[in-house]
Amino acid sequence: MRTDSSPGTLPAREHLPADTAGTPVLDVVIPVYNEEKDLQPCVRRLHDHLTRTFPYSFRITIADNASTDTTPLVAQRLEARIPEVRNFRLEQKGRGRALRTVWSASDAPILAYMDVDLSTDLNALLPLVAPLISGHSDLAIGSRLARSSRVVRGPKREFISRAYNLILRGSLQARFSDAQCGFKAIRRDVAQILLPLVEDTGWFFDTEMLVLAERAGLRIHEVPVDWVDDPNSTVHIVKTATDDLKGVWRVGRALATGSLSLDRLTRPFGDDPRDRDIMDVPKGLARQLVGFCVVGGLSTLFYLLLYTVFRQFGGSQVANALALLVSAVANTAANRRLTFGVRGPGGAVKHQAQGLVVFGIGLALTSGSLFALNTATSSPAHSTELAVLIAANLAATVLRFLLFRVWVFSDRREGDEPTNGVTAAPGTSAPGASGPAPRASAPGASFPRASAPTYPTGAPQAGAQQAGAPQAGGPSVPLPQRHIVHPHDHNTTTQFRAGEAADGTWRDATMQMLPVRRPQDTDPGDAR
Repeated sequence: MRTDSSPGTLPAREHLPADTAGTPVLDVVIPVYNEEKDLQPCVRRLHDHLTRTFPYSFRITIADNASTDTTPLVAQRLEARIPEVRNFRLEQKGRGRALRTVWSASDAPILAYMDVDLSTDLNALLPLVAPLISGHSDLAIGSRLARSSRVVRGPKREFISRAYNLILRGSLQARFSDAQCGFKAIRRDVAQILLPLVEDTGWFFDTEMLVLAERAGLRIHEVPVDWVDDPNSTVHIVKTATDDLKGVWRVGRALATGSLSLDRLTRPFGDDPRDRDIMDVPKGLARQLVGFCVVGGLSTLFYLLLYTVFRQFGGSQVANALALLVSAVANTAANRRLTFGVRGPGGAVKHQAQGLVVFGIGLALTSGSLFALNTATSSPAHSTELAVLIAANLAATVLRFLLFRVWVFSDRREGDEPTNGVTAAPGTSAPGASGPAPRASAPGASFPRASAPTYPTGAPQAGAQQAGAPQAGGPSVPLPQRHIVHPHDHNTTTQFRAGEAADGTWRDATMQMLPVRRPQDTDPGDAR
């Protein structure tokens, strides 16, 4: 596991800035090894799809890792005939090595790769890279295991894929659904920091990169894909599976021993909503634990008081059931408001119904404890009953908190939003306030803010926007488009700062994506 120093700290996520330097927005890498038959149809089909449907400039890079057939000659011919194609030759094998080398040398802000067999439907390419262009996510992966994915493959590969992802979830606590799909993308600024930490040079490269990114708190976007298995695939399943398991052990050991420092990947979320100070909204697990313990202590006293009263008029089981029912309703209402910050009547009935299910589990624990006590002793003392009930309630309390957190109140916004006492964080404007709202800085982070860059704007690109189309939030600046010669282009430019409108006022600083054409629903060039 690499532990060398990284180039720096990740910047806050932002929409890619407009640029007129001609740098392609997307660089799609196709790693190949002895693919003389499939390379040319793959590149031509991908180029045709991007030319027709992708609204920004692009590049296709062939990463030939030590092919021994005529693959290098095919790649050279494609580079000579298609302006957007580049050829990169490596003298060592390894898909991970090829991706790291080409991605590290690329100047495109969005880096992607796909397998040469094009098993993944190309219509998923734009949804894959759009969250990276907008700044919403750091990495994006295609998923064949999502519910809405459409996959055609044999039972052997299906079993191996699902078993491997179950191993990742059980051993490395991975939350992404598909680590091996050959259809991924990453922002270049993230790759510059993340790639030096990835050690594997083969098929485990994807998994290691995703695990490190997820552990570092980076955002991974998943896209359901349509995927058709290639029956002529040259991947050696047994050897690949063995190498992957060795990689899982190596990465798991490094994470467990702390030999890999992931704090260098921490992103300073200047716009993270968790940095905002809003009244009546609990702050994470620690805040919820404190609130739950306070409510639980009071509920336990209330329960014991009720049990003592009801015990005077009936048996222990009846008194326990009545006391637990009343205290459970009060406990759910108190936790709903004080621990999990839910306000308003919305969802209250549902929360109480779910709380009664939790109550039933607690009733089973306490009733079972009383039954075991009565079986062991025919006439137990009242103090003994109380001691047994306290122990049973402690176990029920732990289970109750877990169920409340992951089930009953898993979404605090299910009910009405807080409407009173909302306070914006320092540096942000309250709802309804006039004027710009500067971005809040992450606590403890100190980063020098450079002056806003200026971008020249000339005549709009042909087809970039329909005439008369309204724009909310002021004029938007598109990402670099493929150059189109227009007879009415002018050389005059206007200088302005990012986020500043032409009239000098500050509006929404997020630049909008303006496609030159509407992507087609189907790909006529797709043989499938």
